[in-house]
Amino acid sequence: MRTPRLAELGIATMATAALALAGCDSTSPSGSASAPASAPATGSASASVSAADPAAVEALTKATSQLGTTSFKMTATSGSGFKLTGAVDPAQGVGEADLKATGPNAELSIKTLLTGQDLYLQVPGFTKAGTWTHVDVARLPEGANVGLRPGQLDPVNTSKLLSSATDVRSTGANAYAGTLDLTKAVGLAGVSQVTIDESGAQAEKVPFTATTDDQGRLSELTIEIPAVNGQAAQPLKVLYSDYGAPVSVTKPAATEVTEAPDSLYNSLGS
Repeated sequence: MRTPRLAELGIATMATAALALAGCDSTSPSGSASAPASAPATGSASASVSAADPAAVEALTKATSQLGTTSFKMTATSGSGFKLTGAVDPAQGVGEADLKATGPNAELSIKTLLTGQDLYLQVPGFTKAGTWTHVDVARLPEGANVGLRPGQLDPVNTSKLLSSATDVRSTGANAYAGTLDLTKAVGLAGVSQVTIDESGAQAEKVPFTATTDDQGRLSELTIEIPAVNGQAAQPLKVLYSDYGAPVSVTKPAATEVTEAPDSLYNSLGS
């Protein structure tokens, strides 16, 4: 039986964490995001200041920057067809993610494991049961991302996503809102180029809301992804929790690992 290409599932380019999970090809640390265009990355998700509240920008920047310095867990959902869970420790360079997605004619479950510079996947149709597929990060096609990878341990790559934020303002205690320019964040958090193209000008002004906990750490992010192709809009909601909790990742034994075949890299780029 032919293994369906990932794009056939109709799930963005996979969504940010596991296989073509939303192909943002960022290699900066998860806690770092591009500062405004003329400035180098500084390790914080500096939101663009355009009619923005400087205090709100500072608070959100500090909140997202912690995603690159401490361990945390996250859960991302979009409608009933997409769920991504992950636990990462940027300081130790380890993490794991689990993606479950359904499309019109298929279901997919992908696991990702990162330990140091080694990236492993469990992908139906490519990985034998009870084993892992080792991926050569250098061979990943342009635009493809597996969510967890050396130097980028936030499955949703929140800091990079929020670097396109504008009009950031406070909406209450520990609550913020603004807009994102998805044309500057292709593929992030499950947003495919198709979604951006079909959204037209809407993609440049996508509303988002965010909340922080009592220690100023990001606790929730909701992005109002535009509806496309006649489908109902399904906001992307991300919850962040368990900051500082230990994340234990065990490297698979050599007998449980096979190298990724060329066909896997081809699928990631499809």
